[in-house]
Amino acid sequence: MKIFQQRLQEQRRLCGYTQQQIADMLQIAQPSYIRYENGSSEPKLQTLVKIADIFDVSVDYLLGRDEI
Repeated sequence: MKIFQQRLQEQRRLCGYTQQQIADMLQIAQPSYIRYENGSSEPKLQTLVKIADIFDVSVDYLLGRDEI
C-alpha cells in the first residue's frame, strides 16, 4: 500500500499541515497518524473517508485507484 503512504504524505504537505494537525482533525494521537504515513498501520474505513474529506480528494485517489 505504498501509494497510499506517498499520497497521504504528499497531500498533507501540499495543504501545509503538520502531522499533529491532521491527527487533531482526525481526533487520534499523532503516533497513530504517523503509522499511517510510514505504512505500519492502516486507517479504518471511516478514518480513510475523513482523510479524503480533509484533503478534498477521493478515497480512490488516496488508494491509487484513480489510474484504473
